[in-house]
Amino acid sequence: MARRSELGLDSPKGLRTSFVPRIGGRDRVGRFSESFARAMGTSGFLVGMTVFVVLWILYNTYAPKGVQFDPRALNYTLLTLILSLQASYAAPLILLAQNRQDDRDRVQFEQDRQRAERNLADTEYLAREIVSLRLAVRELASKDFIRAELRALLEELEAERKPEGTPG
Repeated sequence: MARRSELGLDSPKGLRTSFVPRIGGRDRVGRFSESFARAMGTSGFLVGMTVFVVLWILYNTYAPKGVQFDPRALNYTLLTLILSLQASYAAPLILLAQNRQDDRDRVQFEQDRQRAERNLADTEYLAREIVSLRLAVRELASKDFIRAELRALLEELEAERKPEGTPG
């Protein structure tokens, strides 16, 4: 049989690969979105972005007109376009990262709920066992009761040992 890489367009569809390249699964995109969202949420990113914008504006304001690539006269159109593009990609990636976190939180909540149910069942079982032990202890003979019974048995044995006509 031919290898997948050797199959052409005349091969059956099930044997061909699609023309759409795979990025590596949903998990890889999810991990990327989480790292992207985590990086955008840092003070380093905010400072870096601020420095970038300030330098951009300073260069395109005070540099000679011939070397400016985004002049002030055009209201920094390229800078606006770049920031809009960044925002248009950042928002969905941040939402994807939030959805993944929500999924993890949901799984953690379910595990916590199951653990709490097991703990409750174990606690109820132990409480029932303690109650049964207390009931069993109540039914046990006390030390005074055993002494009284032993005295009664001794008296009975002494009474049987003595002949019936002898004073005691």
